[in-house]
This record gives sequence, structure tokens and C-alpha cells, in this order.
Amino acid sequence: MKPRRRVIAPIALALAATIGLAACAQGDAAPETTGAEATGQFTYAIASDPTSLNPINVGDRWGLTVTNLVYSPLARVEGDGTVVNELAESIEPAEDGLSVTVTLKEDLKWSDGEPLTADDVVFTYTNKAVRENGNADLLYVGDQPITAEAADERTVVFHLPSVSAAALSNIATETYIIPEHVYGDVTDFSVSELDPIAVGSGPYKLTEYERGQYLTFEANENYYGDAPKIPEVTLRIVADADTVKTALQTGEVDASFATPDQITELEGAGLNVYPYAEGRVAYVGLNAAKLTDQKVRQAIFFALDRDEINTGAFLSDDYYESAYTILPPSNAFATDDVEQYEQDADASAALLEEAGVSDLSITLAYAGADPAQTTEATLIQQQLQDAGITVELAGIEPAAVFEEIQKGAESQYDAFLGGYIMGQDPDAYSLLYRTGASANYFSYSNPATDALFDQGAVELDPEARKAVYADLQAQIAEDAVVFPLADNLKILAVNPRIGGVDDAKLVPIYTLENFGLLTEQ
Repeated sequence: MKPRRRVIAPIALALAATIGLAACAQGDAAPETTGAEATGQFTYAIASDPTSLNPINVGDRWGLTVTNLVYSPLARVEGDGTVVNELAESIEPAEDGLSVTVTLKEDLKWSDGEPLTADDVVFTYTNKAVRENGNADLLYVGDQPITAEAADERTVVFHLPSVSAAALSNIATETYIIPEHVYGDVTDFSVSELDPIAVGSGPYKLTEYERGQYLTFEANENYYGDAPKIPEVTLRIVADADTVKTALQTGEVDASFATPDQITELEGAGLNVYPYAEGRVAYVGLNAAKLTDQKVRQAIFFALDRDEINTGAFLSDDYYESAYTILPPSNAFATDDVEQYEQDADASAALLEEAGVSDLSITLAYAGADPAQTTEATLIQQQLQDAGITVELAGIEPAAVFEEIQKGAESQYDAFLGGYIMGQDPDAYSLLYRTGASANYFSYSNPATDALFDQGAVELDPEARKAVYADLQAQIAEDAVVFPLADNLKILAVNPRIGGVDDAKLVPIYTLENFGLLTEQ
């Protein structure tokens, strides 16, 4: 069934861009139920439209959530580094480290009933490895792509140009397979939406999309796993946090993210609340193409009070852990041995004087509808004002922040707020910090950093690799293009009529690893 689409008004989403388990608290009274009480349905409120519905280049939270409902990867890497197979029956690296052989499960099918084969896998990876399509970075080792060939209908062999410690993770995850028989004639995979919009192999299939309002899904009868226990899912688009809270309390939606200050009220209304970590880094980013002097960037960072910003945005350290490097504090490769930029007004003033800069004025962009970022922006403005730095605030739609900041020296913004979730392997962070990388929003370039990314990707000794990435974190901290704030917990509020949250598994980005394991109580 081809999804019906009625475009009403574009609503953009923040880039968001891997860990997580739930802590559950039960409330006293069940919320009223209205629109979400219908048998066989689960309604989840999301903040905005997906930025992309194209599995080749999708990178935003809600686009990836839809992708995870409709498509499947070869495998997933869990927060502890365990590889869990999805379409793959087995994944076997060669002894020489130069190839990886993937055997698919038997009798896989697409949602339209056609067989899913190794040719589809090759087709997907070949198109994703095209840099112009927008998401190729992790399928390269150095400047050479990883290539794929079909040995037979169920076997794919990936060939690496050189040994890479990160290759298994990069091949196994975050690439959702698309059907060659449907998209074989597409000539441009850089677009944000494929036509037809979704033929996949995941637990659900997309049936209708009304932009700015909702996306609806039905159970995929050809899914290779257990049939979804709730046959219909709706993602309802609700941007305003207060409206979401009310919809949760009245039962108009079954689940959504909440903020720390809402927890007591939501639990009192009978909702179950699940805080969980995502391995996220919330940050203040600087546009190095405009703020070209390292001393000026360092001066800005020394004027900031990380603890005050985090407490203001996330309420208490029950809901965040301060971050000091490009890696989240839970990451096995993270180090504290970097310049942490503890607030120092004298150091800030001295650096500005050394740079010959006075009356510094910058523009800070942030997601205006995000309560946490609004608080962060206000506190940053106050702290920098105290240091003699004027900050003009620009609260805009999230995706517009990154669209504009990518213009580098031509951008109207000097600084921006953001957050990313890049997973466990530190090579993935090269997308953000390598010269010319696809998500390098900082306009950052340092040959020393690039060389450390190259070295870390191919270093096979675990301790030596950890030392490389410690040096890399220190180098980026010294260059002062990103001021890490915190790994803040996500908080999912769920109507008590919905069970199976632990089975569906709370995970970064996608919210749930498999929505099909949710149940109705």
C-alpha cells in the first residue's frame, strides 16, 4: 500500500544524532483515556517532522525513529558493544582483517512480499558509500571506500582497503537496507525522501504521512521477527512541551518525552516514567570559520559556568552527568585529562587582551521551542555578559540552526547549541571533527586531529588505541571549538495501559529498539 501524503506545513527537526536502560516509577492514578484508548493502537508524540525519510542519508532523531520502524539493519551494536544480528544470521571478520562476510537469514522478505537478498545489501551499501549522497564517511577507511559484493543470494562479502579497528561496527550498524527492485532506477540518493516513501523489512510499514500532523504505521505481515503485539502505531507531531504534557495526562497520546520538572506531576497523574541514558553530548559549538582566533574561542569557554548551565537546563545531577570532551563520560575511551575550561574570569579577560579583542559580540543560535536549550542560551548570555562579551540570542527551528551554521564564514551565527549521539566507537566522531566531514558544523580543521583519527581507526591494540583517542580529545579541547556540557538523560513518560517497555528496550535515538514488543495491558 503506497502511503498517502498531504503536505500541510514543513516543520523542521534538530539533528540529533548509545546506551540506555530504564528506571521505572509507578504513579498513583491512571490518566484519563480518550483518543489513545482504542484497542490495537499505540500513539507516540514526537517533536517535529522527520528531516529525512531516506535511509541512505537519514541522521535526525525522528527520521531514524521512522527508519527503525520500517527498515532493518544487518545488525545492531548494543551499549556494551555486543553485536545483535537483525537481517544477518552471522557476521565473520576474516583473519587478515581485510574482509567481513555476512550471511543473511533465510527467507527474508520485503513488506511488498518480494525476497530480500544479498543484492539488496550490496545495492544499499554501494549507494551509501557515494559521498554526494550525504552519509558516507563511516564506510571509508582513509580515503578509500569499503566495497561489497554478493557471493550468492544470502552471502555478502565486504572488502576493506586496509585493516580498520572500527570497520565491524561501521559495517554492522546504522545502515538500513533498502530494496533494489523498488529503488534501482533512482539516480539521486541525496534527497530527503524516496518515492515510494517506504518499502522495508522492519516490524511496521508506513501507511500515511500528513506533514506537520502525524505518521501512521501498520504491522508488516512479512516481518522476519515476531509479529508486532500492537498492530498500529501513530507518531503524532506535537512541538509544544506543555501540549505534550496535557496530551499525556488526558490519554490522547500513550507516550512521549518529558522534562525533569514534569516528572512529579506526570507520576501523580498515573504515568510510568522511564529515565535513561543515551550516551549523548549536549554542547555549545563555535563557528571556527567566523571566530578564527583560538584565544578568542578559549576566552569564551573560560567565561562559562558548566555546572550552572547544566543545573538550569536539567534540574539536578540526577538527570545529567557533566561532559568535558567530545566523547560522553560513559564512553570507554573518554578521558578527563583535557582542558576542562572551569570558569575563570581572569583567564578569559587575559586571552581577549592577548588577542587584541575588545567589545566582542556574538550571535548564538538554538532551538527556540526546546525548554532546555532556551535555559542554556539565557544562562550563557548572562555569563558572557559578565565577562564583557555581548550575546545576541537567535531562537529558531532546530534544523534551521544547522542548515545556517553549515555556511561557515557566510553564516549569520557565531555559536550554536546542539547535541549528538554517535555510539561507542570513537571513530564515529570523525563525522563531526575531521576536516570537511559531513557533520562538521564547527567548520573545524586541524591536520593533527585528522592524523589522530586516521591513526585510531587502524590501531588494533586496545590500549594503544585508547591512548590515541585520549590525545585526540585533548587536541580538540585545546582548539576550543566545542564546549561539552552534559550527557543528559532522556525521560520517557508512558500511559500505564502500555506494557512491554523493558522488552521493547529503551535505546538512544530510536527511543525503543523494537516498538513491536510493546503490549496493551
